[in-house]
Amino acid sequence: MSAPAAGPASAAVPAPVPETAPAPEPQHVPEGVALLDSGTGTDPAAAPEPAPKDRRVLRAALRWTAALLTFAAFGAGSAYGIAGMERTDVPGLGTVSDGRWDFPVLTKAPLPSGSPGPLAPENKAGSHYADLRALVLPAPEGATVDKALSGTDGWLPTKDLLSEYAEKEDREEFGTKLSENGLRHIAARGWTTPDGTRTRIYLLQFDTAAVVDDLFGRDIAPYGSPGYELRDAPDSVSDEAFPDAARIHDITASVYAESKPYGKEQARHAYIGAGDVLALVVQSRKGTANPVPFQQTVTLQSQLLG
Repeated sequence: MSAPAAGPASAAVPAPVPETAPAPEPQHVPEGVALLDSGTGTDPAAAPEPAPKDRRVLRAALRWTAALLTFAAFGAGSAYGIAGMERTDVPGLGTVSDGRWDFPVLTKAPLPSGSPGPLAPENKAGSHYADLRALVLPAPEGATVDKALSGTDGWLPTKDLLSEYAEKEDREEFGTKLSENGLRHIAARGWTTPDGTRTRIYLLQFDTAAVVDDLFGRDIAPYGSPGYELRDAPDSVSDEAFPDAARIHDITASVYAESKPYGKEQARHAYIGAGDVLALVVQSRKGTANPVPFQQTVTLQSQLLG
């Protein structure tokens, strides 16, 4: 109501003080819906409802954002699992988008009570106290296992390992060195995946890590090319493309790839030195051997031995 007009004799009448408007109650906003920028002065409640096409675009964007966040979290968790791994589960690296194989969940073999791991500072001999047969990488899902590499009770005769080498003289010389250096036993496993890739893994156990170090650097895996030629890879050279990220700290690995021209098949192989165990990993495939599953196999086998 307006104030009466003031006459000449009237006293000045102060203007009424307007009442302070009550603060609006906070609006309930459903989870996942962002308020509009308060700096625009636009009332969110008054915002026009998006058209059906706009709503579809918004929903698609939210789904993609959620998917990206999920994959980012999964990737960070996987990387931490590899880098911070204890004597527990070993990640299977089971994605197939880049050619990696889907391995089962891997668990390191249990140690006898009170026994240190092979890389523990107090384990001067670098001994693996776990059963060597439990340290061989299992076959990935969908692969056909090579039963010939199972041996007797899981132990493979030395002659079966030596059959991997091309030259008779190499087989005889290497066999003599293995005997003279006190080879205790060999555990092995092999498989073939649906794409035709053949994998063979051999674990050779000796009395001490010093023996493995001597054989590794002097006879078997010198830099540049292997000491003995494999029957599947007669012309192999150091694989300079093997990523550092695929190597495991405190475990030695020399990696080789068959150079061109390599005929109908290409082979890749690696020697791994971990404590008192010397490992040989061989992969071959018609055409070109995919480097990704080879790197994956070498990494996982190294982790199981560490």
